[in-house]
Amino acid sequence: MIPGAEIIEDTVVAAGQPWSGKVRKGDILRLIDLEGQQAIDFLCYNLADPQERYHAPNSIKIPGQIYLDKGSVLYSVRARRMMTIIEDTCGGHDTIFGCCSFALDEVRYGQTNPRCCQQNFEEELARHGLGARDVVPNVNFFMRVPVGEDGRAMIVDGASKPGDFVDLRAEMDVLTVLSNCPEALNPATGSGPTPIKAIIYRPS
Repeated sequence: MIPGAEIIEDTVVAAGQPWSGKVRKGDILRLIDLEGQQAIDFLCYNLADPQERYHAPNSIKIPGQIYLDKGSVLYSVRARRMMTIIEDTCGGHDTIFGCCSFALDEVRYGQTNPRCCQQNFEEELARHGLGARDVVPNVNFFMRVPVGEDGRAMIVDGASKPGDFVDLRAEMDVLTVLSNCPEALNPATGSGPTPIKAIIYRPS
């Protein structure tokens, strides 16, 4: 944390649950993987105009990079900077696999988890007057999806360790929404879903 920073919010997000927070331009959102190997599905929206939201293709095409690391920018559907990763102790965050859903897990595994990220996003977005159509392909912080030379990709055990974090600086006023992934049918959450922490702070 930056010395002298003002803490706006400091929340532990329970395993498998959603969270949202408003991050003003210049403020920083820190996401902490408290126990390691815990995927965090993440979206952000222009606070003044939520139709401008995180856009995975722009965030990939502009830098020519499918993984997010320190220095990476989350771009909007209008190709504007929304958030910048200014610190990152893990790296290699996924931009392509999106979120889990009951329907997807039923197709892939023939069963479902008690909760899913699609459900978490919808429930949390409803608190802000948004809904299912506002759930778009998201960032998966701390989730590993290597892509082979043949183009095949799969989720593997995450590399994040207990206490690993990512700091995102808001480049505009944003609504941030996350699902602390409840997935237990693939390696996205290591040995199972665990709590995370979300801190919003304002540099002095």
